[in-house]
Amino acid sequence: MSRYSTIKPSERLPDWLRSPIGNASELEAVQGVVKQQRLHTICEEGRCPNRGECYAAGTATFLLGGPICTRSCAFCQVEKGLAPVPFDPEEAERVAEAVHTLGLRYVVLTAVARDDLADHGASLFTSTMAAIRRRNPLVAIEVLTPDFWGGHRDLEEGQRAQRQRLAQVLTAEPVCFNHNLETVQRLQGEVRRGATYARSLGLLAAARELAPQIPTKSGLMLGLGESFEEVVQAMRDLRACDCQRLTLGQYLRPSLAHIPVARYWRPEEFEKLGAIAQDLGFAQVRSGPLVRSSYHAGDEAAPLVAGPDGPLCRGESTPAGAAPAGQS
Repeated sequence: MSRYSTIKPSERLPDWLRSPIGNASELEAVQGVVKQQRLHTICEEGRCPNRGECYAAGTATFLLGGPICTRSCAFCQVEKGLAPVPFDPEEAERVAEAVHTLGLRYVVLTAVARDDLADHGASLFTSTMAAIRRRNPLVAIEVLTPDFWGGHRDLEEGQRAQRQRLAQVLTAEPVCFNHNLETVQRLQGEVRRGATYARSLGLLAAARELAPQIPTKSGLMLGLGESFEEVVQAMRDLRACDCQRLTLGQYLRPSLAHIPVARYWRPEEFEKLGAIAQDLGFAQVRSGPLVRSSYHAGDEAAPLVAGPDGPLCRGESTPAGAAPAGQS
């Protein structure tokens, strides 16, 4: 139960948000490997609407640090708790073995917020990247990290610690650094408890400064009560940090205990926002109702933008002075 539990859905799920489950045997193959290695994926923990499609393609986004998060964001399905599971020193090797067994070429690593750890989970990423590369150095690895903030009352001390944790991850040279802004500035306190708009933008700006050769990426959920103008302003703020890649997708309420959907944005609205994002200079944009941070992350095809004939259609944008978009 939560303070949202009595708020019933205001409208039915529209047709454009209904996705097929995928091939059952292919689903079971990926789920079997994940269960055998006693791992967690954000696909399952976050109840991603695309997990059927991604599993059928033999891909998954691995969730590091266990199944319990020290934050209590109002939108997230991942279990929350003040006493997360103890650090598992064998997790990195089990993830690497799963990647090897599944024959993955592009892997996304994310993690629950581990504010209880001294490095806030930075070593979870670096140890797992190292374990994967020992088996196959050609696997491309994208990271989707928490903000690495916490435990510091002094702002400057907190920024130094955040920067050190970030530098630790970037030194391992992921092919893309992803950190989600999640929502517009006005809704941060309600939606992202424990995180702030400024800290997230600061993390993305620091990533560009510390490792300019590594593309940065961020994502926004729509449908939490934001206005069109607020979304555009958030995109401008991301570009001011030189964030180069963007995902825009519809928020889907995991359960009645979570913050309700204010409204469902239509595919043509995602198309319009995607076009604006390209005009703002993002090198790669994926905008559509079912788009998520890791959706088609490893595609080498052209960037994706929402279209009038379906949730996604192909588009391309490489702003002047920017390198061509990479794999994710």
